[in-house]
Amino acid sequence: MRIMVCRDKAAQGEAAASLFAAQILRKADSVLGFATGSTPLMTYAALAGLCERGAVDFSKARTFNLDEYVGMDPSHEQSYSRFMADNLFSKVNIPRENCQLPNGNAKDMDAECGRYEAAIEAAGGIDLQLLGIGHNGHIGFNEPSGHFARKTHCVTLTETTIEANKRFFASAGEMPRRALSMGIGTIMKARGIVLVIHGEDKADITAKAIRGPVTPSVPASILQFHPDVTVILDETAAAKL
Repeated sequence: MRIMVCRDKAAQGEAAASLFAAQILRKADSVLGFATGSTPLMTYAALAGLCERGAVDFSKARTFNLDEYVGMDPSHEQSYSRFMADNLFSKVNIPRENCQLPNGNAKDMDAECGRYEAAIEAAGGIDLQLLGIGHNGHIGFNEPSGHFARKTHCVTLTETTIEANKRFFASAGEMPRRALSMGIGTIMKARGIVLVIHGEDKADITAKAIRGPVTPSVPASILQFHPDVTVILDETAAAKL
C-alpha cells in the first residue's frame, strides 16, 4: 500500500488523475472503475482538463461505476448516472455506450446484479478502480457487516450513510434506502486501486482502514490485502496515521 499526502483537495485530484491518465496511456482500452460523491470531483475535473489539452484520450476506454441507488431514474439529478454524465462523461471524449452503471430501475435486482457482474468479467475485469470511503468505512455501498460481500449485490443503507448523503436531497424522505453496489470481491479483483480521502472528519476511519485490523466492520480495511493500492490523503485525513 502506497500512501501519498497532499496539501489539499485540488492536489489530491491532480495526483489521482495522473494515475488514471498513465493507465490510459499504457493501455488505450483500459477498463476503469469510477466512484461518485464529493471525493472524486477534483479527480474528474483534472481528468477533464487533461482530455481538453489532448494529454489523455478516452475514446477506447470503458468504465464501470461502483453503485447506483435503487428506484432512481437515471435522469434524476441525484442519480449516479446523472452525476457521472455531468462531472466526467460529458467532458471527455468517451463514447457513452462504453460507460456502464448498475440499473437501479431494473425489475429484478438479483438478475441486474448478475448482469452487471458478468459485464465486468466480460470486459476483462477492472484495470484501475477509484474509491472514496464513508465515515463508517464503507467502499462503494458495502456497509459494515459480519462478512465481506463477494459480488455485485443489493444493499440496505445504514443510518450513518443515509445521514451523510441526505444533504444532497430536498428532504430526508427522498433519500433512497437501498442501492446496488459492486461487492468487496469485485473491487478486490481490480488490478489497481486508488483510494482518495480528505477531511478532518475522515481521520479516524482512515486510521482504522489503513492501520487497524482487517474486519468487515470496517469494509475498507480489506484493501490492506490488495497488492496494488495507492492511498491519496490530504494532511487532515492523514493526521491520525
